[in-house]
Amino acid sequence: MKGVLITFEGPEGSGKSTQIEMARQYLSKPGRPVILTREPGGVKVSERIRDILLDVKSAEMTNECEMLLYMAARSQLVKEVIAPALDAGKIILCDRYLDSTLAYQGYGHGLDLDLIRRLGRFATQGIVPDLTLVFDLDTAEGLQRIRREKDRIELRSLAYHQRVRQGYRKIAADESARVKLIPVEESKERVHEIVRGYIDQALKL
Repeated sequence: MKGVLITFEGPEGSGKSTQIEMARQYLSKPGRPVILTREPGGVKVSERIRDILLDVKSAEMTNECEMLLYMAARSQLVKEVIAPALDAGKIILCDRYLDSTLAYQGYGHGLDLDLIRRLGRFATQGIVPDLTLVFDLDTAEGLQRIRREKDRIELRSLAYHQRVRQGYRKIAADESARVKLIPVEESKERVHEIVRGYIDQALKL
């Protein structure tokens, strides 16, 4: 039996990390084999790349370098975790995936979307999520929700993050069969109910 890849996406402060943990708890209760991972990161090499990407000291990094580093981290995670887990029939919940690069480096920075997609197919071994959940909320509100010290990406201008949000909305509109846009104005419990409904559909529960 082939596994299932479900990715969680959204702009800063959208609550996706809370929702992915709630989804993990929901899916794990019946004893299903569930793996929770994240991008960039998830494995040793990718976590080291994550440190470089998010470090405020990496201010001189070019947009092109940034995009390629995200792809490199993704490639390592797919090779070590995602591809083997899918072959083993497991459910993988991944906090960010290729859609993040399209939204942040493509729509946010204005890098070539077709190039990102081509490199993405290479980095992911052509593995496309079975379901992608995009959590959507007002950009300024999302940034205000971040209480800890902000990383290099989070510190960018409101205009940049607004482009990212619009990028996600465009991705959801273009790929509505796979990508589900979920407004997060309601309580996290209500949002979780919506998430659970989409997951049940994807897993045919």
